[in-house]
Parts: sequence; C-alpha cells; structure tokens
Amino acid sequence: MAIRSLNHLLLLIGLLSLSLRPLTAATNYRITLPRKLSPIVPFFREAPAFRNGQPCGSSPKDIIHLAMTLDSNYLRGTMAAILSILHNSGCPENVVFHFLWLRFDQDIKTKIKTTFPYLNFKLYRFDSNLVQGKISKSIREALDEPLNYARIYLPDIIPADVKRIIYLDSDLVVVDDIEKLWRVDLQEKVLAAPEYCHANFTQYFNDNFWNEPELQKIFEGKEPCYFNTGVMVLDVEKWRQGGYLQKVEEWMVVQKQKRIYHLGSLPPFLLVFAGNIKAVDHGWNQHGLGGDNIEGKCRALHPGPISLLHWSGKGKPWLRLDSGKPCVVDHLWAPYDLFRSSKLIFNE
Repeated sequence: MAIRSLNHLLLLIGLLSLSLRPLTAATNYRITLPRKLSPIVPFFREAPAFRNGQPCGSSPKDIIHLAMTLDSNYLRGTMAAILSILHNSGCPENVVFHFLWLRFDQDIKTKIKTTFPYLNFKLYRFDSNLVQGKISKSIREALDEPLNYARIYLPDIIPADVKRIIYLDSDLVVVDDIEKLWRVDLQEKVLAAPEYCHANFTQYFNDNFWNEPELQKIFEGKEPCYFNTGVMVLDVEKWRQGGYLQKVEEWMVVQKQKRIYHLGSLPPFLLVFAGNIKAVDHGWNQHGLGGDNIEGKCRALHPGPISLLHWSGKGKPWLRLDSGKPCVVDHLWAPYDLFRSSKLIFNE
C-alpha cells in the first residue's frame, strides 16, 4: 500500500515499531529516540522471520531479484533497507538478494546471516580492476568509490538465468510492496525508474560538455529527462544484448579525457538512457532526503504518494541521528534501524 501523506507514514511507522516487539496486555508505550548512539557495539539485532502472508507462487517466475552493494561504511543502511523490504512485502520468502562487494568479508557475511537467518541471498565479488583508470574525481569522495560503479557491471556479474533485477542503493527504505515495482511493464525498454522530465541538465554537465557541439547532439530530439540510478528495474537480457555496459564505459573514457561532468556514475547513465526509459511512479524514489552533495542539509518530502524513501545526497539518516541533530525525515528511517544500540525504546 502506497503512503498517501506524511501523517499517514508516521502513523504506519509507529505501528511498525510496535510490531517488531511483542506487546503485553494493559501496557502503554511511548517512543523515544536515543540522542546518542554508541559506535563501540557494531552488532545488529536479529530481525523477525517474515513469511509469505498471501497466496504466493513458488515457480522461478515468482522470484523477485534485488541487487545491492555491501560496504562496511553503509552496512547499517543496508540492514535497514533489507528489513523494510521484507516487512512490507506480501511474499517476502520470494525475494532473493544479490549482494556485490569488493572482497570477501566474513564479518559482514556473518552479520547478515545472524541478523536475517532466513534471508535468501547470494554474494558476488566486484573486481575493482574493471573500473581501474575509468573513475574521475567527482564533487564528493563517496561517489568515487569503485563499488559505486558496480551497478554498471551488475548484469554481467549475476547468473545468466536472472532475466530481470531491481537495483537499490543502501541509503533507502521501502514502505510499499516491492512486488509492485518488480511487476512494472518495461514495454521493450531496458531500464525503468521514476523519471523527471524538463530537467535542467546544465547542473549535471559542465561547460566542457555544453561548449562542444558534437557532445550536445547526444540530447537532440530527446526530452531532457533525469532519473536517479539508486532505484532501477533492469531487463538484464536486453542490457547484455544491447551492449549497454560498453556504451556506459565509453562515456567514462570521454569523461577521463575531457572532464564533462562532476557527479560520479550518474551522468554516463543519463548520456546513454535519458529520455529512453520506462517511467514509473515518482513515489518509488522520494530521493534527495540526504540533501545536496556538499552540505547535506535537511529537505522535506516531495508531495504525493510514497513507496520508497531515499537519502541520496551527503546526509545519511544514521549519521544525523547519531549526531543528535537529525532531520525530521530521518525519524522515518529510524524504526528500521537494527543497530543494536539504536533500537527504539518503549517506556511504560
């Protein structure tokens, strides 16, 4: 069920918080958020076991494939994202997670297995040599990490029998049934995502791009439509057959030579796909909640239904909550936080 208003969302999140702990009769609870979280305890609480709550198929076509990256710096966000997906899914046992990481890390693997004992997941090593010499310095250091580019190589890393996959960033929570996004009709497109047309593309590309007529031709005849690559549905077969990895990589090479943008892995996706994707409802990526890439100031929710909240930008909810200076929207992320010392406190 999509969320229709901020008050509606806050109410549901309050109910979610209570549902993650058994209630006793004749007990009144009030919720308080911790002002300071301890960085000393790097453990996560075990999540409840989520079972299929409606008639769910068991054939390969009923499986929902999700991909995310695993990074120790973002693991707390990843855990919250997983919990939100499972909690709001009608068929949580049908969800298979595909995790990409730079190297085998037994500690991270153990934390996932102990936090989600019933989780169906697979691990894949992303070879950072694939982007060696292709990454250009951007406006924020986190955008320069090799793992930030793993989404480009995802279709060539996962098994050949996976025909469709949803890619999700680690700084988000899903507050709707992920199957709704999974079932979107791609209509022969390679990629589906919330799309924002009539965008100001001058903010994504610099003067080196706009001053070169040959480069400007890329957008001729196309509507300037922006999409955020933190939430994407990919037709894996069409991606492979169309050689889209090579097309994106070619723009990364141009970037190294001419410095035509400043935003990491997003611009090459726009250069290849802008104006040629399947648009889905904006509610599936309420992005920008982390503020801009420089200061990460607080931002309000966009108007309209909400299915997914995304803290893209510099500000991350777990860091702002730890600092004791959270933004209002960060309290919408907090109930999904499984970090052991950060659980919501229910006082009688």
